[in-house]
Amino acid sequence: MTFRSGGRNESMRVVSWLVVALIAVAIAALFWYMVGIPGRSWSSSLPPLSDDDRALQERLKGHISEIASSERNVWKLDRLEAAALHIEASLAGAGYQVRSEEYESGGTAVRNVLVELKGTSRADEIVVVGAHYDSVHGAPGANDNGSGVAAVIELARALRQWMPTHTWRFVLFVNEEPPFFRSGEMGSQVHARGARARNERIVAMFSLETIGYYSQQPGSQHYPFPLGLFYPHRGDFLAFVANLGSRALLQQTISAFREEAAFPSEGIAAPAFIPGVDWSDQRSFWEQGYRALMITDTALYRYPYYHTAQDTPDKVDYERLARVTRALERTFRTLDATL
Repeated sequence: MTFRSGGRNESMRVVSWLVVALIAVAIAALFWYMVGIPGRSWSSSLPPLSDDDRALQERLKGHISEIASSERNVWKLDRLEAAALHIEASLAGAGYQVRSEEYESGGTAVRNVLVELKGTSRADEIVVVGAHYDSVHGAPGANDNGSGVAAVIELARALRQWMPTHTWRFVLFVNEEPPFFRSGEMGSQVHARGARARNERIVAMFSLETIGYYSQQPGSQHYPFPLGLFYPHRGDFLAFVANLGSRALLQQTISAFREEAAFPSEGIAAPAFIPGVDWSDQRSFWEQGYRALMITDTALYRYPYYHTAQDTPDKVDYERLARVTRALERTFRTLDATL
């Protein structure tokens, strides 16, 4: 009897260890699925800026100085309107026909601002590049998200004479910040719901969210647990963030970026419950079944002035913002042929 009992106990221990091993393998496979991305991040020194890139740097600085001199939202409606007017004038000056997507928010009329670059052979397939132009209550929002707005304006300007295969739509969204985030009054929700109602074929959406702060100091980059086990602790890279349903788009995009850009990059496709993964306008497009990515400097995980009164234009790294903007232009040109 004793011998048989010992045999059963040994068998149970073996089974238990097998179960633990299988769980460990499954967890490892999941994390590989999340963090495994093609290509290698740029690790050499950054090349000198060209004259065109230095001019771009100054234009980006001008946009942020104009937009983010003070708080702008429905509680500072004059500044929100001033930002919208600057965006409209900049896009019109680049040669676009500017449209407004107006709706009511808490009894106040607000609007998204958008332009389109029509595609050729696949014009019915739309790529959206967007950023929100409001700031959180109490903050001027130079990096969050004046940096994203400035980049979208300059991307639209740089691509104006392009003849892409797909239709490219550049949208500046209102009401991304709390208390509108995740509500029906969020500008990107209004746009994404409208696109779905019109049966628009949006094949990709890129949300440019807080992209202007970089640090080469060790320990300057933080992550929600356990992502710090897989990524660098120096905040000098641009991050590409997807949910699991947009993993293929992430793979395509970061592969193109690493081919075209002399700039460090990291990427992840993760469940939206991980803090930060869905914290911008890409979430609205995921809800409507569209593939979307957030492109970011990781905001609060790096930027010490996130959602504070100190998020002012002098905190933005305009040289690296110019590098990122130019790299995204090249990336989008490459992606148009593969989406």
